[in-house]
Amino acid sequence: MGNPVRTRESGVQSVDRAITLLELMAVRGEAGVSELAAALDVHKSTAFRLLGALEEHGLVEQIGDRGKYRLGFGLIPPAGRVAERLEVTTQGRPVCEELASRLGETVNIAIPDRGYAVNVDQARGPAMVTTYNWLGRITPMHNTSSGKVLLAAALTEDPDAMPDDVPARGRKKLTTELSRVHELGYAWSIEEFETGLNAVASPVRDHSGTVVAALSVSGPAYRLPAERIEEITTDVVAAGREISHRMGFWQHD
Repeated sequence: MGNPVRTRESGVQSVDRAITLLELMAVRGEAGVSELAAALDVHKSTAFRLLGALEEHGLVEQIGDRGKYRLGFGLIPPAGRVAERLEVTTQGRPVCEELASRLGETVNIAIPDRGYAVNVDQARGPAMVTTYNWLGRITPMHNTSSGKVLLAAALTEDPDAMPDDVPARGRKKLTTELSRVHELGYAWSIEEFETGLNAVASPVRDHSGTVVAALSVSGPAYRLPAERIEEITTDVVAAGREISHRMGFWQHD
């Protein structure tokens, strides 16, 4: 039997070399096998094998019969997703800060990632007692306000997008709720994710109208009871629309 540790180390080394190849071509524009092999300090056959794997996935392409390689169009979709995430935080930051200051609570922007909602930006209100620092935290889709907004949008595109961690007995009720979220344009979470924590969220759309993020306001239940959540929902929806507008989306009422 082979050594699993050695096999794992070899795999990591291959990934590292493949990433280095992509970085080299990003800098040089195009490069041949010999040039890339020398830069990696590996045999030409190793460089050729790595390039073959990258070419198979569209990450690099060979330039006609010149024997040189350049970055491929397969990099565009993932790069575009990263750009969207960066843009939503850049465009959303001033809106989040103003909303947090005005409402006195924590405002977050979350994006979907592999069946979860990931908080990528946060603005805190002036309250002495604030909620947990959510920045970078991964949260479920089915019991958070941001997650519900993102999941409602995903299900309109793919009815089978329901995450595996949603309890089977609650799927029918959740599906009904998500239909309402999609219709109303906002979602609530009243002590569902954590006891004593309430939140409301609205969608953020890119220039094409696709929901790429969710804007949420959260706080302790004694400051944000259901009645208060209802009062600020209009503000949260308006803030989500403002960021969407900054992202290039124009909504006609």
